[in-house]
Amino acid sequence: MNLFRIDLRQIRKVTDMAERNNKYNLILDSLQKLLENRRLQTISVSDIAEEAGIAKGSIYYYFPSKDAILEALVERNYEQPLTTAKSLASQTDIPPFTRMAMIFQACRNSSTAYLKSGQESSVGAPEKALLHQKYINHLISEFKPVLAEIIKQGIDAGEIRFDRPEELAEIALIVLSIKMDNTIVPSPREEIENTIAALIALLEKGTDNPPGSLNFLMA
Repeated sequence: MNLFRIDLRQIRKVTDMAERNNKYNLILDSLQKLLENRRLQTISVSDIAEEAGIAKGSIYYYFPSKDAILEALVERNYEQPLTTAKSLASQTDIPPFTRMAMIFQACRNSSTAYLKSGQESSVGAPEKALLHQKYINHLISEFKPVLAEIIKQGIDAGEIRFDRPEELAEIALIVLSIKMDNTIVPSPREEIENTIAALIALLEKGTDNPPGSLNFLMA
């Protein structure tokens, strides 16, 4: 009998978690739907609640504000390539620069996902600009500690000679995120490739690696 009760509690717990997750995503879906036809400034938490078909108070159980819902929407839209990259980057048996290449590739994948979503969405220009700003911030803030840790590991292993891993990580991510999504400063493909090549040359010089040794990062 006790085991039966325990099982019931576990079933209720799983059911409650699934219900919370469904409602969480319903709120995000509702904001995304509203953004297709309205400017963000005109959308209230009440509007999101009405679109979702839930009470306004229920939204505050999950999010403290409309801005928090927007942040979560950005994270959900671009989380998969970031999660994949962080998982691969944590594999310390892989050489540091190979893991850096994985980070760079994840930036490309994330930028591709952003551009595709922008082309398919009917969100207005101001909203696209705001979402893009939040996307860039999310990309850099999520990847910076991961990339910095990889650089530190390379320093400890004697494979990288540099004394400011956090700053190097931030510079690389800023260049990659801005050039690869190609919306803030639109450039022809050749110019983008030349910029990435220049970044790699700086990485080689700054980390005391032979010229051309990091060209695989452009793959």
